[in-house]
Amino acid sequence: MNQQPHPFPSGSEPEFGSGQPPRQPAFNLPGVIVALAGVMVVIHVVRSYFLSAEMSGQVLLYFAFWPVRYDPSLLFSGQAPGGVAADIWALVTYGLLHGGTTHIVFNLLWMAIFGSAVARRFGTGRFLLLSVLCTAAGAATHLVTHAGESTPMIGASAAISGYMAAAIRFVFQRGGPLGAIRRQDAGAYLVPAVSLRDSFSNRQVMGFIGVWFGLNLVFGLASIPFGGGAGSIAWEAHIGGFIAGLLLFPLLDPVPSRKMLT
Repeated sequence: MNQQPHPFPSGSEPEFGSGQPPRQPAFNLPGVIVALAGVMVVIHVVRSYFLSAEMSGQVLLYFAFWPVRYDPSLLFSGQAPGGVAADIWALVTYGLLHGGTTHIVFNLLWMAIFGSAVARRFGTGRFLLLSVLCTAAGAATHLVTHAGESTPMIGASAAISGYMAAAIRFVFQRGGPLGAIRRQDAGAYLVPAVSLRDSFSNRQVMGFIGVWFGLNLVFGLASIPFGGGAGSIAWEAHIGGFIAGLLLFPLLDPVPSRKMLT
């Protein structure tokens, strides 16, 4: 997630013993991941190499997330660039834009790792719905802490944070792809998930969450630039996307949950 300064103008169950060879996630990405990454790359290349600075700025005006756009005096007034429609689509479209090559490469790498795990479990429709909701949640969280600011926010990190949160609900479970006892076939992504409370009793889960939150706070509070530009990490949006992923997982998960016995 990256903010760039820019003046805002006024106005199914697993199949055991199927005999199928182990899948190689790194080289066999789900189609939705490939398609989504392709859209992001095309947008970035066009903005970086085919549009003038003025035209690229116009793309930001219409599709980046600008907190000032949601000021009570402007919200749904039609005065901001793109009008009311842009007030709505900007909650999601900002996640398709990136501030530099490093920014998009890192986001695509994390999306390939965590997004692929979730996409294999959820399927295309549920995965895209999760993406939209986590992106919007990231924007809303950012808005709460940056109300009225005229600095745009761009990047897919809120959605990717949501993928990470959803993935930890099952990847560390027994039989999951990163579990202490793990499977190597497609069924690894379909292991039943335990409750959120029981997830928090898993040391691997808590270790991951601790490192993730720690890195976000360090980079965010220190205002460390990222992506080769002058922008800084919008860590609040990351947290908003992550929390949304945790809470939305049981509502979207197609695999019946595992009941823990006490």
